Amino acid sequence: MPDKNLVNTLASRENLVRILDNLKEGIIAHDLARRIFFFNAEAERITGYCRDDVLGRDCHEVFGAPFCGQRCSFCDGKPFISDSLAYPLTITAKNGESRCVDFRATMMRDVGGTFVGVLAAFSDETELVELKRRSGEINRFANIIGGDGKMRSVYQQIVDVSQYDFPVHLSGETGTGKELVANAIHNESRRGGAPFVPINCGALPEGLIESELFGHVKGAFSGAIRDKKGRFELADGGTVFLDEVADLPKALQVKLLRFLQEGSFEKVGGERTVHVNARVISATNKDLKKQVQRDLFREDLFYRLNVIPIQIPPLRERKNDIPLLAEHFLHQVAERNRQTPLRLSAAALSIMMDYTWPGNVRELQNAIQFAIVRCNTGTIAPGDLPLELRHFQALSPRKGRNRKLEAPVVRDALTKTGGNKAGAARMLGVGRATLYRFLDEHPELESERP
Repeated sequence: MPDKNLVNTLASRENLVRILDNLKEGIIAHDLARRIFFFNAEAERITGYCRDDVLGRDCHEVFGAPFCGQRCSFCDGKPFISDSLAYPLTITAKNGESRCVDFRATMMRDVGGTFVGVLAAFSDETELVELKRRSGEINRFANIIGGDGKMRSVYQQIVDVSQYDFPVHLSGETGTGKELVANAIHNESRRGGAPFVPINCGALPEGLIESELFGHVKGAFSGAIRDKKGRFELADGGTVFLDEVADLPKALQVKLLRFLQEGSFEKVGGERTVHVNARVISATNKDLKKQVQRDLFREDLFYRLNVIPIQIPPLRERKNDIPLLAEHFLHQVAERNRQTPLRLSAAALSIMMDYTWPGNVRELQNAIQFAIVRCNTGTIAPGDLPLELRHFQALSPRKGRNRKLEAPVVRDALTKTGGNKAGAARMLGVGRATLYRFLDEHPELESERP
């Protein structure tokens, strides 16, 4: 049995507050009407709000919006949390700064088991995330794989723009991962948890594109047997992602411009104005400025969409990410099929590092999948790679042995870096591909390692 004095001590409200104030996690508790009745010292530090200013008030009113954004379970008649929820969250502190937090919410019950409120605990990860970003330790972010400096710059831009509802325009070659970046912006924002609706403007039939985007009313045209919501209406509260926006017909560009200006539109065949609260993120692999100059894209719409431009680098400009991406795709397929992941030989990886990847990350993923099917051993060899890569190798000038590298020097570098080839290449002052070729010619150097 617990000590009676200890039980009485813990039951004291003052002592309980003192205990919770010494936690390294922010604690917020509110009742079913969202009225805050507890707010500890760490919650004050992280959010910048004083407890005297928040106690007894609706949490939506205090923070100017739901603290947990569109993931909030206490608004618009959404069901309460069945047990508990946990997710990363980016919040805006009182001074306007963004804070990255790990957030957990749990329903509270009274002695009879009835729900009486929610307890939220959150820890500030901002400084840790920033330290990792600056030191180059981050090699993935929000389902995006890459540790190259150009990708870390993209990660920072995602964090920066996620706290604002300004339109974002993503430019980059096909296969660079523009939709992944758009989804990351959505999930990092307060709209995370609300719908993310991607629309490929180039894939929709021209005769139906207006109806697909904005919906139609019953009888608007032959086959319109009922009212239908468009993609913009389905994204209410969330984000619309307009992929290949350069392919949008000029007539629809006018309607999109009005939505960006006023947040409203009329359905096809309808007279009632529909108001929708949706953020717009657009993307294209074309040069929109050139499209404007050729009179294929409205200049006023270009400036409305291009408020915050983000350029996604092609894979050939971040080749150090190729081994990381290849390993990710190998493990992804192995997990899906409950198999042991295949290895990528140094020779095969060397070819992949030299290739220009016109299809970018999407082409790399396809190449890995092709090689997995072709491979009959535990290691992917050059002959297992797609024809394009093997043909590229055959056409490329054959590189002789790099005379700067000698076996004892390479062995010493691998020992000092614990077998980390990227680190060894940096220590030796050569490119990764050069080191991989050398190791392919000296397999004993790798076999010597335990």
